[in-house]
Amino acid sequence: MEEDAGCCRADLWLWHARFFKTRSMAGRFVEEGRIRLTRAGAESRIDKPSRGLRVGDVLVFAIGGRLINIRVIGFGERRGPTTEARALYEVVEG
Repeated sequence: MEEDAGCCRADLWLWHARFFKTRSMAGRFVEEGRIRLTRAGAESRIDKPSRGLRVGDVLVFAIGGRLINIRVIGFGERRGPTTEARALYEVVEG
């Protein structure tokens, strides 16, 4: 099965971006419905780890008592160092 080049699984992207230590932790977090996705002005909850993320999607979630509001700006091929992971998203103010 070939994956769409403009799309990445939510659990995989969260792991690549280093928000979670393991991919399974990211998957459980997504399954609990704790992430809000805004795409083209429409807001929804992500509840499946296989949900595709696209460049420009805005994610809002809370980890460790902090509210995180980010925009997806790229996809990674691997879970690299922090500098590489930081290039996958930008913080959205407001």
